[in-house]
Amino acid sequence: MDRSNAGRRRRRVVTAEGAAAPGGLTRRRRRQLSLGGQYGIFVVVVVLVLALADWGTLRLNFANWDVAKSLFPEIITVGLRNTAVYTAVGFGIGLGGGLLVALMRLSSVPPYRWFATSYIEIFRGLPLLLIFIFVGVGVPLAFPGTNIPGGAAGQAGLALGLAATAYMAETIRAGIEAVPKGQLEAARSLGMSHTRAMRSIVIPQAFRIIIPPLTNELVLLCKDSSLVLFLGITLQQRELTKFGRDLAGEQGNTTPIIVAGICYLLITIPLSLLARRLEARQRRGRR
Repeated sequence: MDRSNAGRRRRRVVTAEGAAAPGGLTRRRRRQLSLGGQYGIFVVVVVLVLALADWGTLRLNFANWDVAKSLFPEIITVGLRNTAVYTAVGFGIGLGGGLLVALMRLSSVPPYRWFATSYIEIFRGLPLLLIFIFVGVGVPLAFPGTNIPGGAAGQAGLALGLAATAYMAETIRAGIEAVPKGQLEAARSLGMSHTRAMRSIVIPQAFRIIIPPLTNELVLLCKDSSLVLFLGITLQQRELTKFGRDLAGEQGNTTPIIVAGICYLLITIPLSLLARRLEARQRRGRR
């Protein structure tokens, strides 16, 4: 009896799947035709673009090999190096500040929580460009004679770090809260203080959880470092965007901007792939 019922259910499913519509087409056939139409539209658009584009003009203005060769090695030794330095300094400041603000956000002391919440809401709501202007213009006016250590790298790192701290603080807080509370309770039952338990048990586990989003934050900081140009940097302090923009203006060609974009991709694509691999490893670990 059970086998016959199962057989009838399978026949009903097959019949429903293959049932013809009023026009005579089955549901599966309609899906196939729809997918084929989408592929056809895509191919037609690609063919039209390839046929109508002026490849000679595009190559001359966007992929000029002679212009590209003239950018090396300075685009690597100056532009790419400065971009990496600004990103690293901003990430270091953001990571340290984010951990501190996250712990304040979770503190049982109300003033700490109020300060952390206010900081996060303010710096997550402000455009990053305003933060760069504040660091480059506001700090010298507010504190005359005060120089931020590290010159342009210090200013860029501080501006990037102030913004990154707000985002990383929320990421770290979520990671800490994702650690089972039993971990902290077990550590306390063994005689550990709350501070030691957080430092030795909870925070290391939280960082293993949040490594993928932190890697994504590093990618964002790398791209946001292009705003350093608003700090009034020198030729030797230029990052990739400023370098490409200056050379494009000098040579009347957009190839330097394309090469600068490729240099950004040399940083961001490996980091994005790393973040995906870490996320996949975490998913496998949860199973």
